[in-house]
Amino acid sequence: MPKIDESRPFLPVNIAVMTVSDTRTLGDDRSGDALVERLTGAGHRLGARAIVKDDVAAIRAQVQSWIADPEIDVVLTTGGTGVTGRDVTPEAVEALFDKPIPGFGELFRQLSYAKVGTSTIQSRATGGVANGTYIFALPGSPSACRDAWDDILVFQLDNRHRPCNLVELMPRLREHQV
Repeated sequence: MPKIDESRPFLPVNIAVMTVSDTRTLGDDRSGDALVERLTGAGHRLGARAIVKDDVAAIRAQVQSWIADPEIDVVLTTGGTGVTGRDVTPEAVEALFDKPIPGFGELFRQLSYAKVGTSTIQSRATGGVANGTYIFALPGSPSACRDAWDDILVFQLDNRHRPCNLVELMPRLREHQV
């Protein structure tokens, strides 16, 4: 059964948070606030934060700057993962992936189904690795951000989580680049 192994050290990671929205500001960004609250509450460090318009080039440029920064370990985006014309976050970030992590979106939708039923098919939440940095694109609702963090990311971004976690793989993510 999955568990936290208290004999292992907690290793904080640097996490950047991007809200994708044409209308949000730092003053009313409840989804970004929920992620920042949870990641810092878990002991991680907020490495950067931005609000970016629903535009493939703008989203991609911001994510590219963060994955080029050796101080950023994880990028979390919120917003733009739906199916409307303005929802372009998956198109922006998936093009950067060296390796997709399909299980993230699959598990997110499975967990979401218990709460929102078949409406979960409207989510294109996605995850992957780019330039040795984890990227997770979450829906734009605060509840979806809380669900993704509380039910998936808090565990996978904790070095103590057993039987395995994403943090322990970080030193090996750039093996192909050496």
